[in-house]
Amino acid sequence: MAVQKQVQRQTGVALWRQIADRIRASINNGDFDAAGMVPPETVLALQFGVNRHTVRSALAALAQEGVVRAVQGRGTMIERREKLNFPISKRTRFSQGIGNQAREARSRLLGVAEETASADVAGRLKIAPEAAVVRLETIGIADQRPISRATSWFPADRFAGMGDAYRKTGSITRSFSEMGLSDYIRAITEITAMHAETADIAELELSPGAIVLVTRALNTDLDGIPVQYSTTRFAADRVQFTVENE
Repeated sequence: MAVQKQVQRQTGVALWRQIADRIRASINNGDFDAAGMVPPETVLALQFGVNRHTVRSALAALAQEGVVRAVQGRGTMIERREKLNFPISKRTRFSQGIGNQAREARSRLLGVAEETASADVAGRLKIAPEAAVVRLETIGIADQRPISRATSWFPADRFAGMGDAYRKTGSITRSFSEMGLSDYIRAITEITAMHAETADIAELELSPGAIVLVTRALNTDLDGIPVQYSTTRFAADRVQFTVENE
């Protein structure tokens, strides 16, 4: 299957970004596997109806993401990096999900705060509007490479010490255990895709125009009472999801 050729002008989305998206999708689809190389700039420029500078900008963005690499005298080579397979299941956990796919998997705390719940967060956690919640900002890392950026909210009346527990344990699961919650389950996972925002680009080391997979997840205790609501943004070129039926 060839690269999708159509790009839309005057849409507010830069042409180089549209082209980068289409090349990235074609790489993920295996369209260039036989050659292992992206078509030459002149060929891509003709296919997309743009100048070579626009194509060059798209390829530079993909190179910054680690998707492709320029090889002197040969062209642009596809970087063969296997995606991490991340299972979505009844007991989804970051480090356990990565498992033996990485030599090291860990999370890093970016920030913690107690705040008033937004209407959305309060509704998800089934707490009173504007009730207090603890918010954690974390980065998931595998083999020194940032994989995900998460924002999690916890009911403050039950988990006021979540920030201190996370600083001590480096794990939400172990933090829950410290506060007397030995087990919890995933009740809902919603998955969407979008372009990376400024904070994603910085924290996940992406280039402008990169795609992130966004999960919105609700965890509950074994009685079905919500204990955590989170939004997590995964670098789309580094992970794939597998939904497991249990």
